[in-house]
Amino acid sequence: MAEIINLRRARKHKARAEKEVRADQNRIAFGRTKAEKNLTKAERDLAKSRLDAHQRDDPEKA
Repeated sequence: MAEIINLRRARKHKARAEKEVRADQNRIAFGRTKAEKNLTKAERDLAKSRLDAHQRDDPEKA
């Protein structure tokens, strides 16, 4: 015999599960301390400055 399912309840359960997955992803992406954010920014700035230092001068602009 088939089990009777309340579709409204099933939709709400599915929506809650999807919302929880999104919340977990946001906790990973945005749930960092200020020190961690500053460290990431400093590392990114250092990498960019190293890359810029290795660029060749454009001969057409000189």
